[in-house]
Amino acid sequence: MDKIREFFAKDALAKHLGIELAEVSPGTAVATMTVGDEHLNAFGMAHGAAVWALADAAFETACNSHGTMAVALNVTISFLKPGGREKLTAAAREVSCSRRIGLYAIDVTNPAGELIATFQGTAYRKGDPIG
Repeated sequence: MDKIREFFAKDALAKHLGIELAEVSPGTAVATMTVGDEHLNAFGMAHGAAVWALADAAFETACNSHGTMAVALNVTISFLKPGGREKLTAAAREVSCSRRIGLYAIDVTNPAGELIATFQGTAYRKGDPIG
């Protein structure tokens, strides 16, 4: 998993947004982000794009955790509850994995464990090794 952690460390947007990789294992990943002023929308809530980026970081890591390059084919997100100035967690799990296609479900929660958003991603496995 060290290669995957090195891979995640190269994600400039995740670094810029303060997204951290908490856990990774084959087919799963957990990423966190503490929502600050720079992550807020005009209503003072966590911006949807920031929540999306957090979920995408967990998705990216989970689908590449097998050590071969995987890129997004399609993603969808449903926002269920607004996030505030708090630490959000995105937990990704592999739903299905074949030689070329992987399906992932990502839940974004707040510190109380409430579901903020659900994200589903489909990845195409190119087969090239990571790193």
